[in-house]
Amino acid sequence: MIVEPGGWLGLLGGGQLGRMFCHAAQSLGYKVAVLDPAADGPAAMVADRHIHAGYDDPAGLDELARTCRAVTTEFENVPADSLRALSARCRVSPSADAVAVVQDRIAEKTFIAGQGIPVAPHAAVRQDDDLRAAPQTLFPGILKVARLGYDGKGQARVQTRDEALAAFEAFGRVPCVLEALMPLDHEISVVIARGFDGATVMFPVARNVHRDGILAVSTVDRAALSGPDAALERAAGDAALRIAAGLDYHGVLCVEFFVLRDGSLLVNEIAPRPHNSGHYTIDACLTSQFEQQARAMAGLPLGGTDLLAPAVMLNILGDIWFEPGSDRQREPDWAAALAVPSAKLHLYGKRDARRGRKMGHVTIVASTLSQARRDAARVAAVLGMPAP
Repeated sequence: MIVEPGGWLGLLGGGQLGRMFCHAAQSLGYKVAVLDPAADGPAAMVADRHIHAGYDDPAGLDELARTCRAVTTEFENVPADSLRALSARCRVSPSADAVAVVQDRIAEKTFIAGQGIPVAPHAAVRQDDDLRAAPQTLFPGILKVARLGYDGKGQARVQTRDEALAAFEAFGRVPCVLEALMPLDHEISVVIARGFDGATVMFPVARNVHRDGILAVSTVDRAALSGPDAALERAAGDAALRIAAGLDYHGVLCVEFFVLRDGSLLVNEIAPRPHNSGHYTIDACLTSQFEQQARAMAGLPLGGTDLLAPAVMLNILGDIWFEPGSDRQREPDWAAALAVPSAKLHLYGKRDARRGRKMGHVTIVASTLSQARRDAARVAAVLGMPAP
């Protein structure tokens, strides 16, 4: 089934990923209906129709299914049962079963390991006794809630078993994963797309830097395709494609990896959607991850993923609206940032700036990676961001 341009595509979720999906789908000629409980979310502002309802609201889901021939989601924490209900009436990608796996860290790690792909040593934690029985090799480690954790939320570094027990209690004794701290060198991510016909494409691998659990910088370079990291990137791409095939996944998917100091590769987690580390594709690739998402769900051929130029993407958090050492806010100097000719600014239309809140991103696209890095440092300086 092909949903021709001019038809309706649906989206569960109204955040910035949904906003960028709307822009991409509309550029292909589609109309987009967004189901979102927020009255003024970033996607609802630009969608052709906003269904103001909860993700499990029967009337809202009915309206979405009646309006759209294909539906996707912008984040993984929508109820899998809602996706199942929609799938009886329209095409849904990714499937409820695929999303259900990655909604739960325990199920996710079990699935990945079952595909023969390495993950960090870990233990499922459902009660205090699971922590008491955990191998000593998992300490020091990170205790992560199994569901609903993101951007560093719901995570605690623990040096000892007693610290893990205290963190488990602080989390309300919800199911968790205890994961050993590994000798990390750096982090990378792979964004792929898989069509309903089984065709797959892969975007260039991004090298990522996180601060306080939130992605801060993604760097992508054409030279990596033939340099010393080429074998590592091929291995990461192969693992991501195996994960997509194992999930019978359709749509855009991101797999995040840890690269250890000995050069080995571990999967950190899966995102069943476009990803923050793939935002560079909007300005630096033939096809963006969001256009790819629309193509996949509509049954259209997938687009080329060639990197047109090296790029550095900087996440813009609400912190830069605050004057140093104060709670007073002022508008960042966007004109100064855009005085750097290689800078492409994307703001998400969020009304309130809060510390740690993703407000936008800026991608620097230049002829060489060294130039992109120099320009990114200039942009970061004028916006009051940490040096990339």
